[in-house]
Amino acid sequence: MSAKGAHPMKKLLLLGGAQYLLPVIEEAHKLGLYVITCDYLPDNIAHKHSDEYRNVSIIDKDAVLSTARELGIDGIMSFACDPGVVTAAYVAEKLGLPFAGSYEAGAILQNKGRFRRFLTENGFNVPGAKSYTEPADALSDSAGFNWPMIVKPVDSAGSKGVTRVDSPGALLTAIEHAKAFSICGDFIIEEFITQQGFSSDTDCFSVDGVLRYCSFDEQHFDAHADNPYTPAAYAWPSTMPAWAQAELRGELQRLITLLGLGTGLYNIETRLGTNGKTYIMEVSPRGGGNRLSEVLSMAAETNLVANAVKSAVGLPVDEMRDPVYNGHWTEIILHSGRDGIFRALDIAPELESAVVQRDLWVKPGDAVERFSGANKAIGTLVMNFSTREDAEKYMADDSWYSVAVD
Repeated sequence: MSAKGAHPMKKLLLLGGAQYLLPVIEEAHKLGLYVITCDYLPDNIAHKHSDEYRNVSIIDKDAVLSTARELGIDGIMSFACDPGVVTAAYVAEKLGLPFAGSYEAGAILQNKGRFRRFLTENGFNVPGAKSYTEPADALSDSAGFNWPMIVKPVDSAGSKGVTRVDSPGALLTAIEHAKAFSICGDFIIEEFITQQGFSSDTDCFSVDGVLRYCSFDEQHFDAHADNPYTPAAYAWPSTMPAWAQAELRGELQRLITLLGLGTGLYNIETRLGTNGKTYIMEVSPRGGGNRLSEVLSMAAETNLVANAVKSAVGLPVDEMRDPVYNGHWTEIILHSGRDGIFRALDIAPELESAVVQRDLWVKPGDAVERFSGANKAIGTLVMNFSTREDAEKYMADDSWYSVAVD
């Protein structure tokens, strides 16, 4: 049920239907907005909580534009839904609606090949990279690659289709894997940057072109997962050196200025290489998956989701500043190591007091799949510790919880 205070009621169109939209719908309803969700999967959970559902593919930007015109929407978002970002930017530009940036800026940010070229042309630190359409072209260039290399789709998120390749013999298989997950069929091959410490994948917010909220975290992976490049856990605050965070913050502001970005939420991946250089790896004008904005709201008391909704419909956002964390926070992305039937989530009794929130998306008897991408997650655990040592202890040892699968 939507709130009934605003007349006439503003309409917000959300692209996608995954569980990550539920807090967005909740905040929108608190603001008295009428929420329409849109994708081609009518059984998705978010459609059960919105005020209206439209069955339209979110990658068909003209079909979404037609639907948006028919509905008379006041705003559009593709929160935690990477495939819909370019469509959202396109619709917003055509209809004169609020959005973080232009359609062209969105198209640059959402295509890894174009983004790498933009960074290179503007003097940012960039791994050596080239995008391709035809596998034969990449194979003919392979003699000049500095192994290892990373092969990935130019337009996919959640680490789907990503492979590290250590020698030319494995390149074609990795290319075919990447193309299978690409919407446009293109792929990128780039230099593997060995990171110093942990990479960061977290959410930030700009207001009128100024980066007001800039966060960094620690991204952890499960080396035993089917896809070892899919994030399996996060920790805040980051242990990245202060100088590197300051340098990245400055470079992110420069990027925002160069692209003419305005007000909005971004999911941003950065890292510090062992070569001493800082890198902006990904910037997407959307909230991140894995509930990142929600956890940041708990950890640093700034409601990023609410501000994202407000900005989408042109309402003033609440004042923001860089996060100050109330303790040491971790988020575990619950997943299965194999295909099977979910039976139970078991947590060691001594950890129960640290668990702030348990969000399980499956119930006993549901089928689960091995962790090959972010879309195979089965829930999250959010925990708060008083000391860095306790947080590190339990991040390094995952034996304190188990996902039981038959």
